[in-house]
Amino acid sequence: MTGVNEGRHQVAHGRTVGDVAGLVGISVRTLHHYDRIGLVVPSGRTSAGYRVYDDADVERLHQVLTYRELGFSLEQIATLLDDPRVDAIAHLRDQHELLIERIGRLHRMVAAVEEMMNAKKKGIQLTAEEQAEIFGQDWKGEEYAAEAEERWGDTKAWQQSQDRTAGFDKDDWQRIKAENDALEAKFADALRAGVTPGSSEANVLAEEHRASIARFYDCGYEMHTNLAEMYLADARFTKHYEDVAEGLAQFVHDIIVANAARQ
Repeated sequence: MTGVNEGRHQVAHGRTVGDVAGLVGISVRTLHHYDRIGLVVPSGRTSAGYRVYDDADVERLHQVLTYRELGFSLEQIATLLDDPRVDAIAHLRDQHELLIERIGRLHRMVAAVEEMMNAKKKGIQLTAEEQAEIFGQDWKGEEYAAEAEERWGDTKAWQQSQDRTAGFDKDDWQRIKAENDALEAKFADALRAGVTPGSSEANVLAEEHRASIARFYDCGYEMHTNLAEMYLADARFTKHYEDVAEGLAQFVHDIIVANAARQ
C-alpha cells in the first residue's frame, strides 16, 4: 500500500504534459504554446528534460481556461494572473461572478431558443420585433470585436498592429500595461496640477502617448488627432479615462490636439 500511495503522490505532484492534457481535456500542443509564451510554465523537468506540472500549475491552467471561456485574450489573462495586486482568491471571486453572469445569460438564451423552436413547430414566423424581444440586445462582446475589424480591418494600421502584436509575449504585455498605467497616472497628475494644453510639459506627455501607440502601428499627428477625437466621441474610451480621473478624457484630447497643431 505504501508503494501505491507514494506512486499516487508522485503522479499528483509531477504530471507530464500528456498526463495534464488528458486530465484537463486540452491538447499537448496547447500546453506547449502556454509554456512558450510564459502563461502556464511547468514547475520542473525530469532528468530527461520533459516538462513536469505540479498541482499549482494545473490550478493556474484551470484559471487560464476559465478566463478563456469568459472571452479574455491570452494577453489579458497573462496581465490579470500576474498582477501582484490581485491574489488567487480575488481571481476566483471575479471568475465566479463572471460565470454566474454568463450562466444567467445562457439561461436566457436557452429560453429564447426554446421559444423560437416552439414557434417553428407551430409554423409561426416571428417578426423581427418579436425576435428582438426574445433574444434581447446583449451582444456587446461580438459587437466590439466586429466593430474593430470593420472599422480598421482594411487599414495599414490594423495590419501593422496584427503583425507586431503577434510577436509579443507575456512579459511584453505586462510591460506595456505597466507603462500605460504609469502614463495615465502622469496625465492625471498633470490635470490636477493645471498643466495647460500646448505647454511644453503637455507636449511631452502627448508625445509619450503617441509613442505608446506607435508600438502597435505607425501613428502620425493626423492619426493621433483622430484617436483623440474618438476618446470623446466613444463613451467606452471616455469612461476608461474618466475612471482614472474626472475630466481626464477631455484633457488627454486637448493636449494631443494642441501638440499636433504645432507640428
